[in-house]
Amino acid sequence: MNIAVLGTGMVGQTIGAKLVELGHEVRIGSRSASNEKAEEWAKKAGKNASHGTFADAAAFGEIVFNCTNGMSALGALRMAGAKNLAGKVLIEVSNPLDFSKGFPPTLSVCNDDSLGEQIQREFPDAKVVKTLNTVNCQLMVNPSLVPGEHDIFMSGNDAGAKVKTQGILESFGWKNIIDLGDIATARGAEQLLPIWVRLMGLFKTPQFNFHIAR
Repeated sequence: MNIAVLGTGMVGQTIGAKLVELGHEVRIGSRSASNEKAEEWAKKAGKNASHGTFADAAAFGEIVFNCTNGMSALGALRMAGAKNLAGKVLIEVSNPLDFSKGFPPTLSVCNDDSLGEQIQREFPDAKVVKTLNTVNCQLMVNPSLVPGEHDIFMSGNDAGAKVKTQGILESFGWKNIIDLGDIATARGAEQLLPIWVRLMGLFKTPQFNFHIAR
């Protein structure tokens, strides 16, 4: 499958490398077609990896991962282009973390809205699925790094898009996938980040996750 990954940071590179490892053709996208990090990633990831602009990647992908910084996600998706996202599953991984006042960050949107909803509103023809935003990027693609039972959340309006997303999550190794409901439920997943940040500081590691015991 041709998959686009928007964003050349740790999250984008980690997810992109895993997708290549699983046999997908992956194009990583950035603001510039000559982005050095993207070029280095493509060389390292192998023959099924390529790079280009956000628009190049979005046009290439049958499925698109948004792994950009949450504060600039909407801008990056505008550069990717609404026509290149239309009809496609858009797996939304970012968080609206605002570091402008230092650490710990605040959420730039919360309570009665979420970044996931903002993206779905602006790109109504895309099939947005919010997931993977509550774990570190290494755990995103290898949940076995944390032993025992633990969960990943998923939110979205389109049932078919969630089925496709679940298939990718399962290929990453996820077994406990909790479908929270429509895209408005992304509010809850995004609002886990303030406690996630505090736990990371307490544990001195990002290698942990939430488990819902019932």
